[in-house]
Amino acid sequence: MRSPTSINPDKMGCQLLWVFVILTLITIGEGRRSIGGACNPNDLKGLRSFKAGIRSDSSGRLAKWVGPSCCKWEGIYCDNTTGRVTEINLPGFFTLDGAPFQSSMEGWLSPSITLLTSLEVIDLSGLIYLTGNIPPSIGFRLPKLRKLSLFSNRLSGPVPETIGKLSKLEEIYLHENNLSGSLPSSLGNLRNLKRLDLHSNRFSGAIPDSITDLTNLVSLDLHANSLTHRIPEKIGNLQVLEELDLSNNSLCGRIPVSITNLTAISALYLDTNHLEGEIPFPSSSGQMPSLGFLRLHANLLTGRIPAAFGYLTSLQRVSLSNNKLEGPIPSSLGKLSSLTELYLNGNQLSGQIPGSIHQLSALLILSISHNMIQGPLPYEMSSLQDLQTIDLSFNRLNISSIPKWLIGLRSLSRIYLAGCGLRGEIPEYLQSTQISLQELDLSANHLTGCIPEWLGSFTQLYSLNLSGNSLVSELPTSITNFGYLDNTFSRGIQQIGKGVQSGIQYLNLSHNSLKGRLPTSIGQLVSMQSLDLSYNELGSDLPVSLANASSLETLKLQKNRFTGRIPDGFLKLGKLQELNLSDNLLVGKIPFGSPLSDFPKSSFIGNRGLCGKPLGSCKA
Repeated sequence: MRSPTSINPDKMGCQLLWVFVILTLITIGEGRRSIGGACNPNDLKGLRSFKAGIRSDSSGRLAKWVGPSCCKWEGIYCDNTTGRVTEINLPGFFTLDGAPFQSSMEGWLSPSITLLTSLEVIDLSGLIYLTGNIPPSIGFRLPKLRKLSLFSNRLSGPVPETIGKLSKLEEIYLHENNLSGSLPSSLGNLRNLKRLDLHSNRFSGAIPDSITDLTNLVSLDLHANSLTHRIPEKIGNLQVLEELDLSNNSLCGRIPVSITNLTAISALYLDTNHLEGEIPFPSSSGQMPSLGFLRLHANLLTGRIPAAFGYLTSLQRVSLSNNKLEGPIPSSLGKLSSLTELYLNGNQLSGQIPGSIHQLSALLILSISHNMIQGPLPYEMSSLQDLQTIDLSFNRLNISSIPKWLIGLRSLSRIYLAGCGLRGEIPEYLQSTQISLQELDLSANHLTGCIPEWLGSFTQLYSLNLSGNSLVSELPTSITNFGYLDNTFSRGIQQIGKGVQSGIQYLNLSHNSLKGRLPTSIGQLVSMQSLDLSYNELGSDLPVSLANASSLETLKLQKNRFTGRIPDGFLKLGKLQELNLSDNLLVGKIPFGSPLSDFPKSSFIGNRGLCGKPLGSCKA
């Protein structure tokens, strides 16, 4: 039997280890903040100069910066041994009394901040109104700097070339400012850099080739600038890079072949540039094994979608839309079992949708619109039971009718089949579906017959487009069951606003043959932001009640037969940004005042009886 006083050496060793860890953490904490004493004179001078440059601080932190002991100031951390300031940590977004708080500082960034020569961390991010430049001497004065975070401010000017001398830098966050000029080639000297984020500025010129020397870089984000020229050919040298975002620039040329060497890449965004040529990856199995998110849309890419795409088995979201890709959709895409979103719209793809697409069991969104895809649709698609959105619009499908299996996809909520050659009446079996339909676009087809009464059973439907067909009859009363509606019909103007929830926001009935008067119930649509009834045959006076639609931003009533005066109540439409009442039979003086007087003549021309600003003066 073990003695009560016996000792377990393993347990004792574990306890000693924990004591050591705790003491180490205490030592580190004390080393980070000085326990007292006066500041180093240069540090104190630099901090006071920074404070002097700030006109207002909504957080109130700088107001507490009093006395000579700067190491006790909020947001300032010091080394306990040397007494020098090592961190300025004053982000705009921080926790105050346990709750998140967004603060701001108005003023400019004093270059005297470089007097704090022992700084390791500068975090002045998210202060919103902080102006000034990055001090040109930063590279000479702050040799110990590891993190530079100045994002979400109003800084301007270039990134100084001296930044390349900060050899210990690991993180640079300068995004969302007004920085400009070219990216300094000296960035390539920062061999310890792991994260470089310069997005949403005004940088121009080429991406320096030296950036490919940053072999420890994990994340590189340069999107939303004005960068030009080619992507550096040796971009593949960044073999630990996980995230690369060069989107929304003006980059040109081909995608470098070396990009296949990015073995750790998980997110690759090269969209919205002027890139051309073929997609060069992958060339073989095993390349880019972690790539999960790929955006190449809105470029000038040509050729075919590589058959080897099937090797990118980690892909979850792919957008190749709005390029000049041609040829068939490769059947190898069926191997992408993790794929949830696939955007191929706006290309010149041809052939049929491959049957292998049924293997994409995780697919949520499929967009293949505006191509030259031919029918029939493969029945195998009926197994895509998680599919929520399908857009096959404007292809060469000529599918005649909506496939029954399509309506059987239980998760489907958005169906776009515009310009697909649909014929005949809207099929009755559509009403038996169990799906919660939210958007339905059957426009630009050859549909005939009536708008069925049962369409009103889709109470979740907020967008319905049946324009460009040959539908007849009046709008069924059940249509007012829709809570949010943006649609185009042929008749039934009297039903507008009757029984409709106030949530309707966008209503477009333009380019039809609607007749009769605009009902007074239109004023009940208090949440409506856009109303377009242009190019119809509507007549009678404009209803005074329309002025109650106080959320209106767009009102288009041109090319109708409205008569009478413009109601004075229209002056209450304070949010109105776009107005067109041209080419009607309106008379009298245009009510004077904002917003009506702010619109150009083109908003009122073609009404022979109208006068007053902005048209000519009314005759006495």
